[in-house]
Amino acid sequence: MPLTRPRLRPLLAVLTAASVLTLAPGPVSAQAGQAYDEARLQRRLEELVARADGPPGVIVVLRHGSRREVLRAGVAEVGSGRPPQPTDHMRVASVAKAFSGAVALGLVDQGLLGLDDTLAQRLPELPAAWGAVTLRQLLNHTSGLPDYSGSREFRAILQADPHHRFDPHCLLDFVAGEALEFTPGSRYAYSNSDNIAVALMAEAASGHRYEDLLRTEVYRPLGLRETSLPSGYRLPRPYLHGYAVRPPAAPEDVSTQFGASGAWASGGIVSTPDDLARFIGRYAGGRLIGPAVRRQQLTFVDGASEPAGPGRNEAGLAVFRYTTRCGVVYGHTGNTAGYTQLAVGTPDGSRSLAFSVTSQVNQSGTPDLLAELRRVQEDFVCALLAD
Repeated sequence: MPLTRPRLRPLLAVLTAASVLTLAPGPVSAQAGQAYDEARLQRRLEELVARADGPPGVIVVLRHGSRREVLRAGVAEVGSGRPPQPTDHMRVASVAKAFSGAVALGLVDQGLLGLDDTLAQRLPELPAAWGAVTLRQLLNHTSGLPDYSGSREFRAILQADPHHRFDPHCLLDFVAGEALEFTPGSRYAYSNSDNIAVALMAEAASGHRYEDLLRTEVYRPLGLRETSLPSGYRLPRPYLHGYAVRPPAAPEDVSTQFGASGAWASGGIVSTPDDLARFIGRYAGGRLIGPAVRRQQLTFVDGASEPAGPGRNEAGLAVFRYTTRCGVVYGHTGNTAGYTQLAVGTPDGSRSLAFSVTSQVNQSGTPDLLAELRRVQEDFVCALLAD
C-alpha cells in the first residue's frame, strides 16, 4: 500500500513573485538593484563552454513565479549541433541528497521518524560502533561514517565492471569493518554513506521501498513526471550527454559509463532541468514540511557541498545555504562522471534555478574551472534575486 500523507497541504500551482533573504519578510535585490541582463549572462555561458577545459554544454533554467527563462550554450551531444533542452534527461549527482532529505524530513513531519533517532534504534544490523549516529547527523554530514564510495573494494568492482548492479542495501557493507572517523556531531565531513543510511532509515520507519517513497513523498506532490531513480546505466531519451574533458583530447562521452545502483540515494537520481528547477524551488521553500521541522532543517554548520557552490557554503539538514554577494539561496550541488549540477531556490520558494553542466567539475580535478564556474553561478544567483 502506498504511504499516504493526509497532512500535506495542496501545493500552489504558481509560485508567488516575492523573494526574501531570511524566513522573515524582506526584499532581496542584486547589489542594491543592479540589473543582470540576459545578454551578459549568455556571454558568461558561452565563455564557459569556449574554455579548452570547458564543458561541451550548459543549460540554466530560472523560475520567477510563473515565468520561466532558459539560457544555454554549447550542445547536448558533441557533433549533433543540438542545443541543450530543459526537457533533456541528465544525472543530478549529489543533488539526489536533497531528494533523500525530502523523504526523510517528510517522515519526520509525519511522526514516523525522529531527527534524534539513532542507527542502533532503526538499523540495528549495522555495526554497533556506529549505533549512536542520529538521523540529524546523517543529514548535515556530521555523522563520522566512513565513505563507502572511497573503499578499495567498491572501486575495484567499478573498475572491473562499470555497469555492475549493486544491491543498494549492501553499500555500507564496504566499510562495515571501519570505525567512525570522528565522534558524531563533533565536526563536518561530507560522506556519501550518510544518505545511504538516511534512505535505509526511511525504509525501516515506513515499511516502504525508498523508490516508492520518492514517488509518494516527492514526485507526485510536486508534479515531477520526468524524474526517477534507475538501477541501471541507461538514460531516458532525450538526454544531455555527459563528457570527460581532458584537453587536448576530444571530449569522451561518459553518459552511460556507470550504473546508478552504486550511488542510489546519494547520487543516482535522473531528472531534467525543468523538473530540477521545479523541485528545488519547493524544497528550498519548505513546501513539503511543516514549520517545526523546517526550523530544524535550517540550523546550519560550517561545511561546503561537493563541489562547493557559489559564495559562502553552510550545511543544514539535507540543504546548503549559499550566501552570495546578492543574497541567500538554499539548495545543493553535485558532480559525477559527465555532469555537474547546482540547484537552488529562494527561502520562500518563489524563485529557483537549475544550472547544469555536461562535464565533471570539482576541486580535485579541475580547480581553476570550478572557481570560474562558481563565479558564473553567482552571477546567475544575482539575476535570480534581482528585482
